[in-house]
Formats: sequence, C-alpha cells, structure tokens
Amino acid sequence: GGRAEWIVAGGAPLDPELLAFFRGAGVPVYEGYGLTETTAPCAFNPLGVPYHQGSVGIAFPGFELRIAEDEEIQVKGTAVFPRYHKNEEASEDSFTEDGWYRTGDLGRIDDDGFLYIIGRKKDLIITAGGKNVSPGPIEEVIKRCEFVSQALVLGDKRPFISALITLDEDALRPWLESKGLNRDMPLEEAASNAAVRAEVQKWVDQANEGVSRAESVRKFIILPEEFTQENGLMTASMKVIRPKVIKRYATLLNTQMYIKKK
Repeated sequence: GGRAEWIVAGGAPLDPELLAFFRGAGVPVYEGYGLTETTAPCAFNPLGVPYHQGSVGIAFPGFELRIAEDEEIQVKGTAVFPRYHKNEEASEDSFTEDGWYRTGDLGRIDDDGFLYIIGRKKDLIITAGGKNVSPGPIEEVIKRCEFVSQALVLGDKRPFISALITLDEDALRPWLESKGLNRDMPLEEAASNAAVRAEVQKWVDQANEGVSRAESVRKFIILPEEFTQENGLMTASMKVIRPKVIKRYATLLNTQMYIKKK
C-alpha cells in the first residue's frame, strides 16, 4: 500500500464523487474510451495534462474523433476494424459514406479536444413534445442514493420523463434501522414507505438540477424487485434490457405513471 500513483479506468462511467475521492487522496483516475471495433482504446486522458472532470480523454495516437449532427461519436483510424465477419449489411450500416465508424454512443468534444460521453444512441428518449433526452446521466445520479440499485428513466413518446427505481436490500436494511424504522419490513412495504420515497426524491431532485425542465423526472415508482438475469430483465453483461422492462411493467406505467385523462 501507499505506492499507487494513478489508476486507469474504462468500460463504464465512474461516479464523480468517487473520482474526487481518489484525486483528494493523491491518486488520480484516468478514464479512457474504446470499443471492440476500435481494438480497445481510441481515447484516453494523457498523464501530465490538466485534468478535465468527466472526460474520457483525447484521441489516442492513430485515431481521429468527431461528433455527428445527432451527437453520435464517430471514429476513424488504423486500428478501427474494416468489417464484421460475414455480415455485410451490418458492416455497411456501421460506417459513414466518408469512412467514419458509427459508435452508437452520444458525446461531445470540448475546445481542448477532450471527449465526454453522454449516453447510448439507442437509449435516447424522444418525448411526446419532441424533446431528446439521454437517460444515462440522470440514472447515474439517482443511483448515488445509498440503497438504490437500479434506475431506469423512461418517457419515449410520453408527455413527461419518469423513472422506475429498484432497491438494494443489503444497503436498505441498515438505512432503515438508522432511521428508527423496521429493519425487516418487506420490500413491498419499503417501496411505498414515506421515508424511503423522501430519500429517493432527494436524489431525483439532484438529478433534475442538471437538466432542463423538459428533461426532468416528474414521477417515479419504486419497485419491490430488481432487474436481474433470472427475471429476464438484464443481459449477461449486466445491462438492463429497456424494452423488456417497459413490457413487463406496461400495466403499472399506464395505470399509475401515465394516467390518461378522460
């Protein structure tokens, strides 16, 4: 111990508070960005360069990065794959006419050339009012609540943005006890408990502070079960399957979240 000088991270965005903790401890975390199709990293935060909070860095040597009109990150470089094996249709769809690879990720590049990831293009929500909302950043803030395990922001073709939230039972039990509540209350009861909802609301409010009113979460429902591989709502790589969640809770969404006016 005591010999770590820096940490390299990739694969998923890190909580800003976690980054700040390590930085305060004198161990900066350098995030990078890459895909299988780019032969791993195509962007990285170089050592010795002023830190850009939340960025995954500048283009790796041999790569070029650009942002399309729809905010999709596009990559070009010698290490970018030429095509998918025996899948010409997918290969053609993955490249622009001028040869840039479409990553499927949304992002922005600042004036210093540093790349910031916003979310996945396929997850982009378009509300009934035509507002484009990237759910990822909102979900990440809500998940900072100590007993929230998952948050799924919804609102595609709906009048406003909402969220389905699940509880981390192991973290919830001691929190309940610390508040003088029944540590062993059933999850069904905890999901509707006023104190639990108030704590979650604090983090929803914090998430809303970083977005416009049209992008803010107006309503949320706490579920008594998590999204797992066992119930078919999560992939083997631990990613929530958004369409399946929406289908599973369609009745709940239509009767409690989005109630149609008569």
